[in-house]
Amino acid sequence: MRPAAAQRIADDLRVLVAGVGNILFGDDGFGVEVARRLASERLPEGVAVADFGIRGTHLAYELAAGRYHTLILVDATSRGGRPGTIYVLEPQAGRIAAGNADAHGLTPDAMLAWLDRLGALPPRMMLVGCEPASSAEAIGLSDSVAAAVDQALATVRRLAHDATRVTRMS
Repeated sequence: MRPAAAQRIADDLRVLVAGVGNILFGDDGFGVEVARRLASERLPEGVAVADFGIRGTHLAYELAAGRYHTLILVDATSRGGRPGTIYVLEPQAGRIAAGNADAHGLTPDAMLAWLDRLGALPPRMMLVGCEPASSAEAIGLSDSVAAAVDQALATVRRLAHDATRVTRMS
């Protein structure tokens, strides 16, 4: 049996599903749409869902508080695949490319690099990304990205469930 202090710490660890992106630029709103839909679902205990949109600074402060064991970031992710392709990537501390650290425009890469430099990244991070068709000025997702939202939801649900199970077993 674990000591009471270890039990309390493990029980306090949480999973954050953070949707990011700009709904005014077409498929860049992918993460926001996934977070919006997940927020109305019943998820495992200890899983928080938030739409951070373009507020990278708010996400950085939320993560820097140290309340989360796992971050599942959901975003449009251009990797050269077919539009609507879902990717699951695991950024590693110390290997995140530094980006622009301007607090008024923290991109997800820059936000993670900033937290990495501060030593404030959660122990586990995953990116559920979707290959965009277009990030031009437009409201609404392209057909291929809209069709991928259900697959992304299933992927995030599975990752969140697995993360809560691993956390409880630790």
